[in-house]
Amino acid sequence: MRRLRVTILDLVTRGPTSSLFARAMNPNLASIMPQVIGVWCEELGHDVRFVCYTGFEDLTSELADDTDVLIVGAFTRSALTAYAISNLYRSRGAVTILGGPHARSYPEDSANYFDYVLGFTDKAVLQSILTDPAPQRPIGAQLDAGKQPEHLPGVRQRWKFIAPTIAKAPLLKLVPMIGSMGCPYTCSFCIDASVKYQPLDFGQITEDLRFLAATLRKPRVSWHDPNFGVRFNDYMEAIERAVPPGRIQFAAESSLALLSEENLKRLKHVGFTGMLPGIESWFDFDTKSKTRKVGGLDKVRQVAEQVNRILHYIPFVQTNFVLGLDSDEGEEPFELTKAYIDLAPGAYPAFSLFTCYGRAAPMNLDLQRDGRVLPFPFQFLDSNRAMNVIPLNYQWDEFYAHAVDLIRYAWSGASVWRRLAANRGITAKALNVTRSVSSTRVRYYSTVLELLRRDSSLRRYHEGESRQLPELYLQQIRKTLGPLWEILPAGALEHNQNAYLESQRDAEHEQPVAFAG
Repeated sequence: MRRLRVTILDLVTRGPTSSLFARAMNPNLASIMPQVIGVWCEELGHDVRFVCYTGFEDLTSELADDTDVLIVGAFTRSALTAYAISNLYRSRGAVTILGGPHARSYPEDSANYFDYVLGFTDKAVLQSILTDPAPQRPIGAQLDAGKQPEHLPGVRQRWKFIAPTIAKAPLLKLVPMIGSMGCPYTCSFCIDASVKYQPLDFGQITEDLRFLAATLRKPRVSWHDPNFGVRFNDYMEAIERAVPPGRIQFAAESSLALLSEENLKRLKHVGFTGMLPGIESWFDFDTKSKTRKVGGLDKVRQVAEQVNRILHYIPFVQTNFVLGLDSDEGEEPFELTKAYIDLAPGAYPAFSLFTCYGRAAPMNLDLQRDGRVLPFPFQFLDSNRAMNVIPLNYQWDEFYAHAVDLIRYAWSGASVWRRLAANRGITAKALNVTRSVSSTRVRYYSTVLELLRRDSSLRRYHEGESRQLPELYLQQIRKTLGPLWEILPAGALEHNQNAYLESQRDAEHEQPVAFAG
């Protein structure tokens, strides 16, 4: 096997940005798998150049011209950027590989623009490509290991890729770690819902934390587990074996069901300062919040009480909501969320739009079968910029009117001041204020709402009656991509939003038919 020059690009954002919050936080959004791929490539004997794109780098100078193989990790929001870069490097003779959430969610579309598209990936899959990385044109090869890897290189092995990435963050620097794959919950909208829960080696966690404590003066760790703490005692024991209490600060995403007061005391003791529990809905997903017997305002009060309890132990808490779910109807879900904001003023409320990411979640087949999925370009599929699912119980203008009203309330001066007063610690205060004042979502959603009411072409697009991309969205893509717009491959702005459903139908047709005789 010849020694290859491999460039690995971790796209944490879709394009150039000047946002203050992006400057502070984008380096902390780096993914773990591109770093893992870097370690595996070097172990296989190849030369690696690693770039984490945060929106402030010049990609034309960061990426090496003398690249044999380009490997890109991307979320769907960065897919067009990935497609453009792949187009450029294929024209220079490089073989290109795509991995990450977009490759898993939209493999059919990705194969039009990359030589190899990876689902679940392990070292054996990577080696099978790098042994003879031949171009695959016009349609790329789709490869999948069948399951998540059972072991990943630890922080020490990934450090040469971690260190230059977190160095880009001016103040808050978070080291990415992971202790488990998949999730035991089955939220129908989540990419991890169908992935079997699999803990990784807890001994590796202890070793990684000892390395960090010896390497950094004040380490901070961001856990990338889909739901941290499922095996709670094992995690705590791994941390407690590694370092004295408080030597390292931690932040994680977890469910309310795991955050009992007993567990919160232990989390505070070992050094947790940030927690991001999912509430999602006031009418669904109750197993995650331990509220199976209550709903509506009763659930709001119960959840707010628990969130306030969490804030007593953990200074920064972000609670996550999904707007537009099929269980929502009328103004009640939005008014309940306002009531929650008043009852738990110290928690930062984060709002996502109900989004269908290709084949990422079990319910997507039903949404596509019902004709409710819109062909929004990938640039807008970040759960914030656009909702590509036609609401079940709302007209579009009604939904956006409620969303604008809620977000304006959540980030109003009065709400921000109450949040500031309820927060403890300069980091939590600074994060919450910066995020609130730098957000442009109210203005953007208000623009969409106004156009829905007076622009028939935009309204027809949202209703699924037209595939003609409205000028509002086309201009945003051009602006965001900047120079990459000129090298975007033909057809990249459009995709088959029902590809998952059609692939299932094709598979059914290919099944052999048994005849009784």
